[in-house]
Amino acid sequence: MTALLTLTVLVLVAIAIWQMTKIFELSQLKTEHAEIANDNDNKNNGYLMFGFLVFIYGITIFSFAKYSKMLLPEASSAHGGDYDQLMWVSFAIIFFVQFITQALLHYFAYKYRGEKGRKALFFADNDRLEFIWTIIPVIVLAGLILWGLYTWTNIMDVNDEDDPLIVELYAQQFNWTARYGGDDNVLGDASVRLIDIDRANVLGLDESDPNAADDIIVKELHLPVGRKVNFKMRSQDVLHSAYMPHFRAQMNCVPGMITQFSFTPTVTTEEMRLNPDVVDKVKRTNALRAEWAAEGRPNSEPWEFDYVLLCNKICGKSHYNMQMRIVVETEEEFNKWMAEQVSFEETIAPAE
Repeated sequence: MTALLTLTVLVLVAIAIWQMTKIFELSQLKTEHAEIANDNDNKNNGYLMFGFLVFIYGITIFSFAKYSKMLLPEASSAHGGDYDQLMWVSFAIIFFVQFITQALLHYFAYKYRGEKGRKALFFADNDRLEFIWTIIPVIVLAGLILWGLYTWTNIMDVNDEDDPLIVELYAQQFNWTARYGGDDNVLGDASVRLIDIDRANVLGLDESDPNAADDIIVKELHLPVGRKVNFKMRSQDVLHSAYMPHFRAQMNCVPGMITQFSFTPTVTTEEMRLNPDVVDKVKRTNALRAEWAAEGRPNSEPWEFDYVLLCNKICGKSHYNMQMRIVVETEEEFNKWMAEQVSFEETIAPAE
């Protein structure tokens, strides 16, 4: 709200200055009031174009220097490095082209400004120029698209090789639930039509399916580092999106169907907490929260980094509540945690 008010004030001040300038011009008796721009007007506009070019480059450099710290830290999944590399190469190409084209645009706006007695030369077409500005983008974009398709195909190759851990992510307004396959690492059949709240069957597991008996249902997602994880995703009500930003992973959760995503965690939670970028972010966040605490504001307790599962679809009024903590740990720690969990068969209430 403060930013909006500040922006509004700046806009109003700019309008007021512009109006005062117009009044000043009208008050000058010797001022020429012709509606057609003269050489002096064109020259001033040319200088302004150079000034705007400097502003564009300046705000770009400032944004990178000021807000790069807001970017995510290094990827914590095996495929994340390829994803980030593709993104940064795309950024580099975009900014390179932007730097060249903006410089030419503003330079030509000054160099070929209107002058009395000079008439613009018109070319109907220029085959060489059209060839250049057509073929170069075609080659660059084709390369990016082919590279992107190759990367996407590798990321979306969900298979059962390397003995993956099978986990279901169940989305509903407005929370997440995770389900593990238990000792057999096989998820039991489930359907929203089988949900029975009275018997604590909140995910609609098929009680007649023997694979469902040892399934483990939890509200905190634990993953072993270095082991591939195949996610099966369901939605109970509306379209949700399972978004795990630090793993560069996202997949829609669609009512009535099962979607899939797979990745291998490469950095434990404890290791990521020692990452310099994360340490700096935690420090900055807790400094802000300390100020909030002094003001008596809520949500001001110290924050500690955790991986998180979010919903990346606007799924309703409490969409912001759809978060689940993700813990990446060693295989031994994961097995110990799993041994402490209770199976579906042990939690289901007996039928009356």
